[in-house]
Amino acid sequence: MQIAVFSDIHGNHAAFEQCVKYALTNNINRFIFLGDYLGELPYPQKTMEMIYGLKEKYTCYFIRGNKEDYWINRRNNNNCEWKNGNQTVGAMKYCYENLAEKDINFFQSLPISQEIKFENISTIMACHGSPNRNNEKMLPANDKTNQTIDECACKYILFGHTHIQEAINHGNKIALNPGAVGMSLHSGGKAQFMILQQEAQEWTHKFISIDYDKEEIVKEMQESGLEKEAPYWTQITKHLIFTGEVSHGTVLTKAMKLCEKEIGKCSWYNISPKYWEKAIAELIT
Repeated sequence: MQIAVFSDIHGNHAAFEQCVKYALTNNINRFIFLGDYLGELPYPQKTMEMIYGLKEKYTCYFIRGNKEDYWINRRNNNNCEWKNGNQTVGAMKYCYENLAEKDINFFQSLPISQEIKFENISTIMACHGSPNRNNEKMLPANDKTNQTIDECACKYILFGHTHIQEAINHGNKIALNPGAVGMSLHSGGKAQFMILQQEAQEWTHKFISIDYDKEEIVKEMQESGLEKEAPYWTQITKHLIFTGEVSHGTVLTKAMKLCEKEIGKCSWYNISPKYWEKAIAELIT
């Protein structure tokens, strides 16, 4: 048995398409999705149509990421301070406005973690951030991560959220991050995922990195109006998909620090353009 594990697509349908093609070409027809299906890129329905198509034809397991909580909370008007934000959250607004009701219903139906059981093989714990919270990072050489692994009943833990492809060995257990399909870090700009291979009653893993048509995505950012709605966010996105370096969170944190230094207080969803421009100039240009 083989299983393809996808995480952090972030609406990058071009990267997603290549990853799925690779899996199907290699006769893989089981899929585990670890969340963050949309977020940074235009035409979210292209990604959702692919997901629904795979769900209909193959055995699929889906986890809810922290991005999905943004859309759910926005619909419910719950914990949604970003709804009144400026261009800082333009990509989030664009995505939400292009979702259908069935998409948010689908996201709301998903668990933040799930034990996936197969006959005569070790059970897998699948999550986005950690088994406890979908916005919690599991990091290597980290006491909190080691504690989380210790507390998990499963030998194999699949997680995403950090966008970094890696294996964390602790005790007799292993936590595996397939990397990000759509926004991978330290990847040279490649789309990344992972294949699990059954060997007797255990699993082995293979990390995959493949290229895709980035120019198509850049063109869509322009023609869709997303670039106008979120000029700074899309600038970071372009740099990230081509280089695999410097996350949106890193630039956002820098912009907030510049803002706080000058005015003393800054809301993450309402950052002035001048702080974005300074942060981008320092970090990616």
